[in-house]
Amino acid sequence: MKFFVNFLSSFRIFASFAIIATLMSGMYMTTLILFILAALSDLFDGYLARKYNVCSKVGMILDSVADKFLVVNTFILLCIMMPVWFVVIPIIIMIARELYVSGLREFMGTQKMDAPHASSSRFSLGKIKAFMQMIAIISFLALFVLGAWAGSATNGKYILYAIYALPNIGIFCLWFGLVASIWSAYTYTLDVTKKLKKSKK
Repeated sequence: MKFFVNFLSSFRIFASFAIIATLMSGMYMTTLILFILAALSDLFDGYLARKYNVCSKVGMILDSVADKFLVVNTFILLCIMMPVWFVVIPIIIMIARELYVSGLREFMGTQKMDAPHASSSRFSLGKIKAFMQMIAIISFLALFVLGAWAGSATNGKYILYAIYALPNIGIFCLWFGLVASIWSAYTYTLDVTKKLKKSKK
C-alpha cells in the first residue's frame, strides 16, 4: 500500500509536467482529464496513507512537492493564457505564499524544530485554499474545452451558458482561495513565532 500511495504522488508530478505539454499544444480535453485525475489522486493518497498507517517522511515530502508542482505549473500556464489582472494578481500572490511557507518550514528545519501540526486551524484553511484552487483551475480548463467546442456544436446554447458561467466560477474560487491562502499563511506564521519564543525560554 505504501508503494501505491507514493505512486499516486509520483503520478501528480508526472501530470504536472504533462499538463504543460498538452495545454500549450491545445489539447484542452486531455489537460482537463489529467488535472482532474491528479486532483483526485491528491485526495486519495492522503486518505489511504492515514487509513492503512503507511505515512512516512518520504511520502509526506513527495506529496507536498507533487501538490506544489501541479498547482504552480498550471497557475503559471493560466497566467500566460489569461493575462488579465483579476487572474494574474491572485495567482502571483498565492505562488508567493507557497514560497513563503516553504521558507518558514526550511527555517524551522535549520532550528531543529518541528513545523506546526496540520491539526491546527491552518489545516482547515489550507484545505479550503487547495479546494478553491482546484475548482478554479478545473473551471478555467473546462472553459478552454468548451470554447474549442462552441464553434462546431450543433446546438451551442447550453455550451454558451457554460462559457459565461465558468469564468465567473473560476474567478470567484480564485479570489476566495487567495483569502484562505493569506489567512492560512498568517496563522502559520503565528504558530512558528510561538514555537520560536518557547524555544528561547
